[in-house]
Amino acid sequence: MVILQKAVAGLTKLALTRFLALARRAAGLRGAVNILVTSNAEMRSLNRRFRGQHEPTDVLSFPAPHHAKNFAGDIAISAEIATQNARILGHDPGTEVKILTLHGILHLRGYDHESDHGQMARREQKLRRELSLPVGLIERTGAAPAPAPKKRQGQA
Repeated sequence: MVILQKAVAGLTKLALTRFLALARRAAGLRGAVNILVTSNAEMRSLNRRFRGQHEPTDVLSFPAPHHAKNFAGDIAISAEIATQNARILGHDPGTEVKILTLHGILHLRGYDHESDHGQMARREQKLRRELSLPVGLIERTGAAPAPAPKKRQGQA
């Protein structure tokens, strides 16, 4: 299920739903995924509640419990940070939400760029090429486990 709680220029619910299906298949993720595209205020609240961080972030992933059948988890994305990053990187906000969606899917698949010695970065780069997406999240922020800049992605 895709919920566009906050609109993103150039992105429809249908387009994100279709991309989600393609990205899930490409990543080998089984089970349904819910995506919430929301405000910085909501992302700050989720980030504080689940990660103890008191700032908004661009993407959060919430894997389903192991006993959940046919459900992989939830992804929350900040429409505002996606729009800012898109402007800086020279692509449209809808594309940025897709980049963040792919990143979240990889977290739901079990990857963790903070501890996997580049495995997630390599997989994300390969999938971005397959899905015709520009530069990815890990490449922009670096894969080192050091503390991230304010607008870095997170996994809850």
